[in-house]
Amino acid sequence: MTAMNIVRFRVKPGREGDFVEAHRRMNPKLDGMRHARMVRTGEQTFCLVGEWDDMDRLAAARPEMIGMLDTFRDMLEDLGGGLGLTDPVSGDVVLELR
Repeated sequence: MTAMNIVRFRVKPGREGDFVEAHRRMNPKLDGMRHARMVRTGEQTFCLVGEWDDMDRLAAARPEMIGMLDTFRDMLEDLGGGLGLTDPVSGDVVLELR
């Protein structure tokens, strides 16, 4: 079953271009990841949205994704509310609309 992960970030002022470029350079080829897209949701806020073959492959890739996060962690601001630097969620797709 197709799975998705969504991670919300707040980037430090002036680092937005660096954040986008860091992801462009990484261009991860994670096993089971079909697509990844970055969405700018505000002046300093972004979401990464990944589509995966299934939850098992997504879960197996988490250590590598955390390693990638470590390369740009210095660009991020705390989201507040006890969330820290990221707000990740993931799960199985239950409905697909076109």
